[in-house]
Amino acid sequence: MDILIKNGNIVDGTLKKPFTGDIYIKDGIIQAIGTDIRVEAKKVVDARGRLVAPGFIDTHSHSDLIMLLNPYNEVKIRQGVTTEVLGQDGISMAPLPVEYISPWRKNLAGLDGDSDEINWEYKTTENYLNMMAEKGVGLNEAYLVPHGNIRMEAMGLSGEIASDEQIEKMCEITRREMEAGAYGLSTGLIYMPCAYSETKEVIEMCKIVAEYDGVFVVHQRSEADTILGSMKEIIKIGKESGVKVHFSHFKVCGKQNWKYIDDVIELLEEAKKLGIKISFDQYPYAAGSTMLGVILPPWAHNGGTDELIKRLGNKSDREKMKKDIVDGIPGWDNFVDFAGIDQIFITSVKNEKNQDVVGMSLEELGKYRKQDPLDATFDLLLDEENAVGMVDFYGKEEHVIKFMQRPEQNVCTDGLMSEGKPHPRAYGSFPKILGRYVREQKVLTIEQAINKMTKKAAEAMGIKNRGSLEVGRHADILVIDMETVSDRGTYIDPVQFPVGIDNVFINGHHVIDEGIYNKVLAGKVIKRS
Repeated sequence: MDILIKNGNIVDGTLKKPFTGDIYIKDGIIQAIGTDIRVEAKKVVDARGRLVAPGFIDTHSHSDLIMLLNPYNEVKIRQGVTTEVLGQDGISMAPLPVEYISPWRKNLAGLDGDSDEINWEYKTTENYLNMMAEKGVGLNEAYLVPHGNIRMEAMGLSGEIASDEQIEKMCEITRREMEAGAYGLSTGLIYMPCAYSETKEVIEMCKIVAEYDGVFVVHQRSEADTILGSMKEIIKIGKESGVKVHFSHFKVCGKQNWKYIDDVIELLEEAKKLGIKISFDQYPYAAGSTMLGVILPPWAHNGGTDELIKRLGNKSDREKMKKDIVDGIPGWDNFVDFAGIDQIFITSVKNEKNQDVVGMSLEELGKYRKQDPLDATFDLLLDEENAVGMVDFYGKEEHVIKFMQRPEQNVCTDGLMSEGKPHPRAYGSFPKILGRYVREQKVLTIEQAINKMTKKAAEAMGIKNRGSLEVGRHADILVIDMETVSDRGTYIDPVQFPVGIDNVFINGHHVIDEGIYNKVLAGKVIKRS
């Protein structure tokens, strides 16, 4: 269908000043941008008084499994996301050797969920992406190959240091998956088995990624007590491998660590002086969300989730876990220490019998179950086989704003698409930027905000032909009411669609039409070319 969007206040994503004009779309491509375009279009959208912008690009998403179950993903589309990047934190769907399907599903459940409704024997990234493409997708999906999956294929789930031969095998797998169209490599250096890796292992893999001009997307080893050493490790990886570095969900966690914020910014500047291409994404909330199992010390996860479950059932192992949580381990991000049991909340479980604890803090869980909070938490993780989600409060809004204004920043959701009470970022990150930080607080100009949600995000990930309104680009376009746009979800009631994003076009398909969602698989599985 050919479509004419008329009289919009166009912000094209390139940091140019807004201008009034029309956009003509045909065959899913932007054909013309100008004033008073005169064509006979099958559909005309009057955008007078509203903002017209490129579709938003979510550079950190966890829709990896849900896209095979519910490929429409209305949650993301309602907030203006037209492209998302999967394969995050070094733990995702592919590659997946058949012999590790069972333990890996358990390991993945807290981040991306689990299901018996799909065939898990796809083995490689190529097959996973093809399976998603064959089913169809509601928005555009890009993929990063995850470090943890690669390590598992090369050497299993043990916590051993990789040998030179095993590192060579990881590099071979990395090359195979980059050839399959991955945009880069992700790692989560607090998640198992990625956390067991030495810097050398990651450098060698990143050398392969750099050959393809791919990006290294990293949840670094520490976002808390040892964040400065952690950042220096990532800068070393970038310098020695030549890879583009992108920090995931950038932040400094815990009141005792806020003193490092200026030092963290100085390290970003030093990295750029070294010639490293560096960027980061951020969601606009002062709380994070991940799998509850991260509160356990790294050794507890050695061998995978099946071994973790055994340890949770062993009294002496539980006592050692408790001691390590209370006393800490050098170099380990201790969530209980920097957030506190009163500021870590359960967001999702898989079993109906435990639904009553969703929304409780770990402190409340202990009181409810008449146990020590850590014992109650261990019992829950054991009963749920580690498939428990959480939200943790770690920061202040002023720090969110400080990082938001940095030139390296682009916007993301880090949206865990779980049931229960997910973090509100899954529903509202992008509208919150526009409503709170552009319209209300004027922290960003509209040109800066749109750039950070579109073109800058595309450049960070290496995504071509999307992220700006230019002739010849794919027609991923939004019409937004800047007077009303806002997120609506709260931590108490997060499952609420935002308001003010009236029209969404994905590859030229009119997916949201004046607020009405048209259930259509308009997206594409996009690959690095």
